[in-house]
Amino acid sequence: MMAEDLELERIREQKRRELEAKLQGRPPGGPVPLTDATFAEFVTGHPLVLIDFWAVWCGPCRVVGPLVEELAREYAGRVAVGKVDTDRCPVTSRTFGITAIPTLAVFRDGSLVDGVVGAAPKNRLTSMLDRWLGAPRTGA
Repeated sequence: MMAEDLELERIREQKRRELEAKLQGRPPGGPVPLTDATFAEFVTGHPLVLIDFWAVWCGPCRVVGPLVEELAREYAGRVAVGKVDTDRCPVTSRTFGITAIPTLAVFRDGSLVDGVVGAAPKNRLTSMLDRWLGAPRTGA
């Protein structure tokens, strides 16, 4: 894909998310739906990121989904939260070796640093995020 195509896809995705949020009356600070085209920019554009790899048909993903929504609101401004539908984003899913869902992955300064596979309880997820929020940054 050419750079212009990726930029156009990013803009379309951003506008789609904004419109979708308005139509659903969703409060700001929720997870950002990502695509193969928008994933890298999102992960590298924030110091600390939580990604929920999920699929519509996945029962445990439906259990974790509301927790991810809560975390996105509670950690707004400190942790960027995104969602990757593994069926719609096969390239990103393969890149990170996602073979089981839900998988919650933590990225710091663009690098995968932590994660959990399966329907983890909220306290496990908050502990993981708090640990990375408190850890000293290297490099960037």
